[in-house]
Amino acid sequence: MIAYTMLGTNDPKRARAFYEPLMAALGAKVVDAYTSETRTWFGKGGAGMLAVGAPGDGKAATAGNGTMISIAADSQAQVADVHAKALAAGASNEGDPGMRTAPFYGAYFRDHDGNKVCIFTMGS
Repeated sequence: MIAYTMLGTNDPKRARAFYEPLMAALGAKVVDAYTSETRTWFGKGGAGMLAVGAPGDGKAATAGNGTMISIAADSQAQVADVHAKALAAGASNEGDPGMRTAPFYGAYFRDHDGNKVCIFTMGS
């Protein structure tokens, strides 16, 4: 139902450098056809896309209070791997990998702009 999600950033180059290895670990790639100097789009086999970029109105990007996006992983090991990569790249930990309400297994972090992201899988 959701075609894409966009996260705002005040530093598009830094955001791309942060998200590109995380999305690659999840099997997603940069979608060159949509990507520009101010926005990077990621996609995986026709599924919904993730974009990170500067707001179109020229104002500063801010993280929404209570706003969070969730990105599906293939396994608990992949959840843990992506979470660790995010923390190593400077994200702040918002919740270690673990079972929340079975079968939901997730991990949470905030990126450099304060956007909250959950990486999850259903089951093992």
